Amino acid sequence: MVITNKFGLPEPIANFARSDKYTKGTADISVTSLIDSPRINVLRNAHAGEINTDVSELIWALFGTAVHHVLESTDDSENIMVEERLYTELGGWTLSGALDHQELLPDGTVRITDYKVTSAWSIIFGKKEWENQQNVYAWMVENSKGGKFSGKKVSSIRICALLRDWQKRKAEFDKEYPQSPITVVDLPLWDDREDYVADRLTLHQEAQINFDLHDELPECSADEQWAKPDKWAVKKKGQKRAIRVWSTEDEAIIHANSNSALKGNCEIEYRKGELTRCEGYCSVSDFCSQFQGWEKR
Repeated sequence: MVITNKFGLPEPIANFARSDKYTKGTADISVTSLIDSPRINVLRNAHAGEINTDVSELIWALFGTAVHHVLESTDDSENIMVEERLYTELGGWTLSGALDHQELLPDGTVRITDYKVTSAWSIIFGKKEWENQQNVYAWMVENSKGGKFSGKKVSSIRICALLRDWQKRKAEFDKEYPQSPITVVDLPLWDDREDYVADRLTLHQEAQINFDLHDELPECSADEQWAKPDKWAVKKKGQKRAIRVWSTEDEAIIHANSNSALKGNCEIEYRKGELTRCEGYCSVSDFCSQFQGWEKR
């Protein structure tokens, strides 16, 4: 990855952003990549030396790294392990995962806590990837070797979220809003964790094989693209505001034709959807034929 500094940010910040603080080690895939799009993972590996990212785009990753530096400065105790990387074999691949905090509870089981610098909206609406990631970590603790608590049963997984945009006034007037800038979220622990890991590994392995042999890749799903669908707006002629917005063109046509007040005085406007991740948050969109094809629509 090539790190630029187009806004001329102070050199200490630029140097910190450029330093490689993450590695999957000798593993074939990391947990973060495992739960993500196989297409993105293959393209990221194939174009590792061509990806350009500006220092300014790494600001929240820098905050997250700072939190982990604080964790690393905490002394481990007999019942606590911080910042441990585990490796587990399954399906012919080695999986790597870095766990922020593990605690051996009095009943002999392990509680896993992951620290996230995130937005208040992530707490309000939830993030499925947190649940996926922590369940994979739980499976790794129970099935890896060499870790401090390897082989022990995991009984609890949770997120400790540090909310970068938390507002005290909103918390005072909205009880559904996070009541503290640091919020702990307990996550459900699955029974079929190994099935999930095996299925995800198969998807990534097949994607890599098809790319190596046939230069073919699976497409990202709408969820993986953070997609907002196309819409059709029914509007009075000459007005910007829509009377109603529909998910299909047929629905918009029916509405326009069935409303006598609109006949001859309305128009249907096509509003192209958005691929939020592809357009602003995917490091390999420049190399992605799926996204480039969508742009040409």
